[in-house]
This record gives sequence, structure tokens and C-alpha cells, in this order.
Amino acid sequence: MSSPTVVWLRDDLRLADNPALHAAVQRGESVVVVYLLDEVSPGIRPLGAAVKWWLHYSLSALAADLAAIGGSLVLRRGDAAAQIPRIVAETHAGAVYWNRRYGRARDIDAGLKGSLRDAGVEVQSFRANLLFEPWTVTTREGGPYGVFTPFWKTCLEIGVSRQPLEAPTSIATHAAASDDLDSWGLLPTHPDWAGGLREDNRPGEHNAHERLERFAEEVLANYDARDQPGVEATSGLSPHLRFGELSPLQIWHRMTGAIDASSRVNAASFLRELGWREFNYSTLYNFPELHERNYRPAFDAFPWADTPEWEIDAWRQGRTGVPLVDAGMRELWTTGSMHNRVRMVTASFLIKNLLVDWRVGEAWFWDTLVDADEANNPANWQWVAGSGADAAPYFRVFNPVLQAKKFDPHGRYIRRWVPELEAAEYPPEPIVDLAQSRRDALQAYETMKASGQTAD
Repeated sequence: MSSPTVVWLRDDLRLADNPALHAAVQRGESVVVVYLLDEVSPGIRPLGAAVKWWLHYSLSALAADLAAIGGSLVLRRGDAAAQIPRIVAETHAGAVYWNRRYGRARDIDAGLKGSLRDAGVEVQSFRANLLFEPWTVTTREGGPYGVFTPFWKTCLEIGVSRQPLEAPTSIATHAAASDDLDSWGLLPTHPDWAGGLREDNRPGEHNAHERLERFAEEVLANYDARDQPGVEATSGLSPHLRFGELSPLQIWHRMTGAIDASSRVNAASFLRELGWREFNYSTLYNFPELHERNYRPAFDAFPWADTPEWEIDAWRQGRTGVPLVDAGMRELWTTGSMHNRVRMVTASFLIKNLLVDWRVGEAWFWDTLVDADEANNPANWQWVAGSGADAAPYFRVFNPVLQAKKFDPHGRYIRRWVPELEAAEYPPEPIVDLAQSRRDALQAYETMKASGQTAD
């Protein structure tokens, strides 16, 4: 009697360089490839709307890729602690393989690993979505790094240890009951707000590799202009990484492989950004409450303002009267993405000019970004707020007017997203005075320090 292998996919929706899938095929039995939509288990954060949109099309693409090599994708929904053992029982599986997670969900995985092994089922987990396991990159004292530069230096000293795995060319599938993807309701209906997402995004593993190649061959040479939102100079790979349609190891080897000599410096700069992602996941691993609590407890005493809801809504809707901020928030709502420099500016405006708790902004980005993940989204918001690991000091307040002059000097980006500027229909004044609100933010920071707390 055969004993199929269950491959439980999470944020690793790809065939190539997928260690769990690779090991399952190597085991030699039939394979049950499962994606479980779990939004109810303890510690699981329900997905945002834009992420659900991407997930729908990513799963659809993965199902087609599996079908092309003889496999199939099984969709289930519910509590992992109940659903995974149920699938094992239905299929008489002898093994369950998965790729590791690093937030609170790892407690679910640990519990399942123990209970399944007690039931006589082989269980293995693999590193697939990080270059370095968080527990392997430590200080001399054995603790986690709180500063990025020494963290990344240590990563580079450790070195990347393996080559990416090839995708299987065939797979012996094992039949199992599956939900219909459309029944999950991941796509918007009324109103359909996803038109801009459909225009600007192409989910799926094949599209991820096309994007990587285009970046390497055509865009990387411009990467030193990456802070200019009106110039095509960034990779656009973050949503593909978020869903694991592409692995960081694949990106690493592409950026250290056949790159034109003139682009080597840019490639190293780009890999440093990949390192920042690794740092954020290390932070999450050691501080799983990252989206809920200040990494630096001193900020628990920060005196956030009682900001009127209409001001927060004006920020969300791109109606603040500050052109660069409004351009960024409109880009976000339309495309599900935002240029990284502008993300910092819009976050700074909410936190420091409106004195709104960073968690409010993080929750909005969680719902509207197609690349929102449990490490980067809260870690980057805390970085701007000054409350996070290796954070920008709170008194660093991005001036959105000066940022626009420096990084969008010809107004290409702003004119695209705020066209009414040309028709002089734009609000004559911002909703807050930038200079006064900056002074208020610095005073709030001094109040926090006076309370006996320290930001260090």
C-alpha cells in the first residue's frame, strides 16, 4: 500500500527551488500538494484585501503549472491543526513536508509536527523563503542583532550555501477532495476596486521569473536612481517574494551570476535590500508581536494625538494637500503598491505630521498592499516611527516638499497621480502646517523622554 506525501504550501507558491516539494518527489511516492487558507488559527493574522486578490491569481497559476506536469493543487480552508491531520487521514499519507514559517504560525507548525509524528507520520520542514535561518545569524553573545549593518555583515561572512533546486518535470499525484477557488471569495465584487491591480500586476511563478530577468537585463543599470519614483529603477519583485513565487536564493544567484560588470555595484546594493528583508524576518522571529507592540518599549509612553478621523481619511484617500503624499497614497489605492521612498514619506507624514500611532498606518498598508507581509510591513512602519529595530531616530521627519524637490525634480511622479495640479484645482493648503506639526512631533518625543523613558 502506498503512503503519499502531503506537501503543505504556505507562502511558497512555486515549483522551482521548493525544498518541500523537491523532497516529496524524491521520496518516490505519490504527492498531495495542499494549500490551506487558514485565517482562524491562534496567532494567524487574516489577510488584507489586496493580498487576497494576488493570492487568487497566484493559486490559479500554480494549479495550472502543477497540471502541466501531471499534478494537481488541493485547496482547503480552516484550522490547520484540524485540517492537515484530516488530509493525512483521507489520503493515508505517510509523510508531511512543509517549508518553514517564522512568525507566530511556527507554534502551529511545531504542534502539528509533534502530533503527526506521534501518530507515526514522517514530518520534515525546510528552509525555503529566507537565505539564512534567523537562529543562525547571532551576535558573539548568541543573541539576535538589533542593528542591520552588523547583521548583514555576519550573513555575508556565513555565505549562501546551496544552489537553487530545479522544478520537477513530472509528479505522481494522489487524488484528494478540493475546494473550488472561486468559492473562497478572494476577489472583490461590488464595488470592483481591483481594476488598477489587474493593469499593474501579473501574479504567478512564470511572471516572477520574467520580472527578475527584465530587472537584471534592463532595469538594474538604473538602480542607482532607485530613490526617484518617476524613474523605472526598482525591481518590482516584492509581491512575488511575498507569495514565494520566487525564492530569495533564486534572486541571489541571478544577481551574483551573469551580471554586466557595470551593474555589479548596483547588484550588491539590491542584494543589501534583500538583506533588509532577512533582517526584518529575524526581528519577527525574535519578536512575533511586531505588528501589535513597539519593539522599543519606550514608545509605549509616546503621546499620540487625538487626530480627527477626517484627517486620517484624507491621508488614506490622498487628499492631504501635500502633493507627494497624495501621489503615493493614490498609487497605493490604484495599483496595490507604492515606491519605497514614497512609502517612507507617507508613513512619516501620518506618524509625525498628524501624530497618528504607526499601527493605524500599518493596518491600512496591510489591507491595500499586494506585498504586505508579516515581517516587512510592521518592521518598516516601526522603522519610520523610531520604535523598531535599527530604526530611524524619531526626530528624523521627512519633509515631503523637500523630498519631492530632491527625488521627483521634474514632477513626473506627482503629475501622474495628482493631475489636478495642472488645472490648479488642488487644495491651496495642506491639512496641517508642515513646520508646526514637525515642532509638535518633536515636542511629543521630548514628552516621552521626560516621562522617564529612553528610546535606546
